[in-house]
Amino acid sequence: MTNDHDGVRELLAAWAVGALPPADARAVPLHLAHCETCAAEAERLRATVRLLDGAPGPDPGARDAPGRPRDEAARAGEGRGGADAVLASALRSRRPRTPGVAPHAAPYAAAVAGLQALVRELPGRWGTPVVHDWDAHATVAHLVAADEHLALALGVGARLPASRIPAGTPAAHAWELRTADAIAHEHARTPEETVATWAAQAADLLATPEARDPSLAARAATLMGLRLPVADHFVIRAFEAWIHADDIGRALGIAVPPPPDEHLEQLVRLAVRILGLALHDAPPVLVEVTGTTPGTGWVLGSDAEPVAAELTLDPVDFCLLVGGRYAPDEVPRGLTGDERAARNVLATAASLAWL
Repeated sequence: MTNDHDGVRELLAAWAVGALPPADARAVPLHLAHCETCAAEAERLRATVRLLDGAPGPDPGARDAPGRPRDEAARAGEGRGGADAVLASALRSRRPRTPGVAPHAAPYAAAVAGLQALVRELPGRWGTPVVHDWDAHATVAHLVAADEHLALALGVGARLPASRIPAGTPAAHAWELRTADAIAHEHARTPEETVATWAAQAADLLATPEARDPSLAARAATLMGLRLPVADHFVIRAFEAWIHADDIGRALGIAVPPPPDEHLEQLVRLAVRILGLALHDAPPVLVEVTGTTPGTGWVLGSDAEPVAAELTLDPVDFCLLVGGRYAPDEVPRGLTGDERAARNVLATAASLAWL
């Protein structure tokens, strides 16, 4: 391995996740000992790994596990951009640990950890356009407002000024107004203050008894017009945190890994249940989401008619459709049978988005 500055920087991301062969893994620390720039970058990457893991990352100086492939892209990037690409790729296979929370809250804990890691990349880029008409700062402010509904229901103190939206305002409009108020309030503060507010509220949510006890989370609560068990509202919070982390990652050119398979399946199953309610009298369609439990499919629509069509979707694509990040005609899918009935399912799924 070359020990020059640029050569080492190309290896830092793989080093941070313990994916270098022994010769390179030994040489990188020698360079870091006398290069402050690379040492700072190495600490930034290792901190990202720790946040996404929820625990200290592997020792970069340790030998790789037998047979573990090295990510050859570590040598392909240049400077920070190459390191970010390698880090995103390596982290896709890492499973975030979420000790202390029940399975229904684990997806939210993991999504929070991922977004906390991602916002470390934002200094100097907070004004980057992200989604809708929001910049990165506004996107995090939106999450403060979005998490507030569950926080208030669970007795967590409000982090935003009290709402002045008139009683009786339709739920969808009230939500738009509350988001606008939250963004205006947080834009008067620094991005770091907004992130601290969001992170503190998320930590409070994960410390509630309902996040740790499935029996307590079984009680129903009506939030944003949806009456569901509190456990399901935690899954919705995970869904939104991941979707907006992905939004920010795309804006910055950083690939954000999807949720781990078991978390993704929780998101899919909840989305299917909500979608089924919206399609209760529609022509029935068999919807299969690949990657979920083998043999699992859902017939959505009227139970008084024969199945009119079959749809097959990838779980990430399905979630992005429900999250409003795919147009119904653009989402990749397999389709057989009545195209009109299938398109109705896709259009209804996309219409559920409030993200």
